[in-house]
Amino acid sequence: MTTAQGTYPALVLNADYRPLSYFPLSLWSWQDSIKAVFLERVNVVDEYDRFVHSPRHVFKIPSVISLKDYVKTGTRPAFTRFNVFLRDRFSCQYCGHVFQTEDLTFDHVVPRSKGGRTTWGNVVTACAPCNLRKGHRLPKDVGMLPLRRPDQPSKFLLQENGRAFPPNYLHESWRDFLYWDSELDSV
Repeated sequence: MTTAQGTYPALVLNADYRPLSYFPLSLWSWQDSIKAVFLERVNVVDEYDRFVHSPRHVFKIPSVISLKDYVKTGTRPAFTRFNVFLRDRFSCQYCGHVFQTEDLTFDHVVPRSKGGRTTWGNVVTACAPCNLRKGHRLPKDVGMLPLRRPDQPSKFLLQENGRAFPPNYLHESWRDFLYWDSELDSV
């Protein structure tokens, strides 16, 4: 199959028309979305104004697809560095500044050298200068208490936080599905 230059990702919605994930946004390549359409695994909700051609078929490239079968997502989010950053909204929990992911670390509130464990309740997002300043001391010993108490987030919280950080590329056909429950402007 051939297509014009560029990438044309499809927003993937669950069978209930909610995105499978907000952060990272659930996207499939145009190749995977065309294959899923051809195999009748998804419904096409919206399309780009671009076509792909095979020897026998012409397909409009899907921009939004929904799964035919509902995929149940887990109730507890995975404990990953990225999800810690997302829970803390990419902000250092000591100084409060927002940073790019590559400029963040995570800090054990109770250092491992003092018996602290690597758990949701003991890890916070920190910028490198604050992490270095705190070192392996207790927050009260250096006057650096986290801005909010760390805890295990719900999937809902991570989804909500992810919606506040949209990806660099948002096709106009995706907006209704990404922000469908946002408050509307009143006249």
